[in-house]
Amino acid sequence: MKPVPLYLSPLLFVLFGGVLQAQAPSEDTYELFKLSCVSCHTIGGGALVGPDLKGVEERQDRAWLLAFMENPQGVIDSGDPYALRLLRESKGQVMTQIPNYTKAMGEKLLDLIAFESELEKSQFAGLQISERPLTQEDVDLGKALFEGGERFQNGAPSCLSCHAVHGLTGLGGGQLGPDLTSVYARLEGRKPLASWLSAPPSEVMAPVFQKHPLDGEEVLALVAFLKETAEAGHEEAPANSFPFVLAGLGSTAVAFVILDLLWRNRYRATRKPLVEKSKR
Repeated sequence: MKPVPLYLSPLLFVLFGGVLQAQAPSEDTYELFKLSCVSCHTIGGGALVGPDLKGVEERQDRAWLLAFMENPQGVIDSGDPYALRLLRESKGQVMTQIPNYTKAMGEKLLDLIAFESELEKSQFAGLQISERPLTQEDVDLGKALFEGGERFQNGAPSCLSCHAVHGLTGLGGGQLGPDLTSVYARLEGRKPLASWLSAPPSEVMAPVFQKHPLDGEEVLALVAFLKETAEAGHEEAPANSFPFVLAGLGSTAVAFVILDLLWRNRYRATRKPLVEKSKR
């Protein structure tokens, strides 16, 4: 093969450089991956809740991956062997569906994964969380953040708003999300749980925490609190809405009593003249 003339080299560099530039994923695709995938997956950083996605198309063809991304539970329910294997490896955690998913979104995400898989180190190799020993101060801060006694730096709502853990007093926690008593064990440790807290993928939590992300030390404190809670060995409590119903009825009764006291004179002042007038 003849060598390329020197005067053509800059032109080829520009042309092929432009082609490579055009193939790079868009910023919107990177944001989509950050929002929907990084809490459970890395690209070259090992498994978290879900598998490492580096070279994923070497393990399954694109058509299968697109179908799985569209309806993970449906593919699992079909008895697909590879989907069942993924379910076992993730300890029964089913992949969350991407909100408003389209096939075009799936294609872009797979292109991004292929692009990042070719890099020496992907920016999605995994969350870098401190490996320092967790302290009692971390546990106490995590408990305060969970219960709302300490506010999150970026204004995120307290975990108690939607979740419960064993040992909460009063009405307990919210029931919109699952009980988190054993979540540390369920997700198998510090790194997967920290990744999940850093970018929650659920349809309810994602829009909230995208605007109000947790600080690294706050994530570590919550991990410490949930680790201690899981290691205590308590079982997760079944969902029970009775205390909330009872509190609602009680609050309504108290409100009626207060309103009756406030309006007592006004009511009697209206009734007496009407009664006297009718007698006359």
